[in-house]
Amino acid sequence: MSREASDAAQLQRTALAVLAICFLLNVLGRGIGDTYSVFLKPLEAEFGWSRSSLTSVYSLYLLVGGCAAPFVGMAFDRVGPRWAYSSGLVVLGGAFLLAGSLDRLWQFYLLVGVSVGIGVSATGMVPSSALLSRWFRARLSSALGIAYSGFGVGSVVFVPLAQLLIDRIQWDGAYRVLGAILLVAAGVVALGLPWRRLGAGNPAYYRGGARRGADGEGGWTLRRAMHSRMYWALAQAFFCTSVAMFIILVQLVVFLIDVGFAPLTAATAVGFVGMLSAISVMSSGVLSDRFGVRQTVSASFVGTATGMVMLIALEATPSSALLVAFVLVFGLCMGVRGPIISSVSAKHFAGPRVATIYGTIYATNALGAACGSLLGGVLHDLTDGYRSGFLCSLAFILLAAAPFWTVKALRNFR
Repeated sequence: MSREASDAAQLQRTALAVLAICFLLNVLGRGIGDTYSVFLKPLEAEFGWSRSSLTSVYSLYLLVGGCAAPFVGMAFDRVGPRWAYSSGLVVLGGAFLLAGSLDRLWQFYLLVGVSVGIGVSATGMVPSSALLSRWFRARLSSALGIAYSGFGVGSVVFVPLAQLLIDRIQWDGAYRVLGAILLVAAGVVALGLPWRRLGAGNPAYYRGGARRGADGEGGWTLRRAMHSRMYWALAQAFFCTSVAMFIILVQLVVFLIDVGFAPLTAATAVGFVGMLSAISVMSSGVLSDRFGVRQTVSASFVGTATGMVMLIALEATPSSALLVAFVLVFGLCMGVRGPIISSVSAKHFAGPRVATIYGTIYATNALGAACGSLLGGVLHDLTDGYRSGFLCSLAFILLAAAPFWTVKALRNFR
């Protein structure tokens, strides 16, 4: 084998290793971070706090995660992936470990809201997008889709695990076990990975491309991006999609229990929604390349709306068959939009500042998730039910889909 071929093979192996690490960190960070939904019921039973108070903790977690995203991008550029990732895992693990000893609502706001939000942001898609853009070019959409699928795989692994831990060692013991897992992972990430090589990027296009983008006359800056219609179209799609989804997702386990399903059945159903969303995430790049961005995203929005209608039917007539149908339809459509929006952002705003630009767009995703989870809790308390929340979700789905049909640059994006 020639020296050139050997070097190319080594770069390909390193790129795949980077992709695997980004995927696993999303599984761990976001998967454990999103277990809060299964803690709602035991916390409500033990402390008597209102549903809106409990969901507002989750809203704060999402809001902080979104607000932290631009700073995570800048920190990633300054200190590199080793310290960005390991610091995020330490913050996340410490918050979970201490959460098992809490008994005041403000303490949950501080640790489960603020600290977990920072930790999940530091281990999530903003650093992953920045790192993957150093190693992938033509296959960036597929790579981002695979990394994004870690969110869904994390749900299918850790949501049922958290429920099992709660059943066996109570909610406080479950928090401590999950915190210990995260701290062990922080040690592995900080000390066990060759970050100098992993963070260097492919010299064939990362370094040279970054310099050309920075020096070129049309290079994107955050200021320029924020004056473009594409930026705000992507922000609207991200924000409204998140509002719609998190009105539902944060209370989905409790909703299924309230309509008559066993707690483990409810948690497992939500886990399978996450697993199917992982499949849709991984296939989103291929589908958008074949059928087009607008067509793929629009079909997913139709499927999501259909799933919401099924939830309304489940509230009226609970049935296992309808639950299975909901899991299939809702799960297979849930993960499509995120990686496509990320890919469009990475390609359209390509250059040395893409991580900062994407970080601010991603912040609208987290802001929408925070608003949606809080809105869902408030609507539940005001109406003593879930239907008004489901109808509100449908309205936001329409708003999320609108830019893909009304904004020319996004409508014709390839």
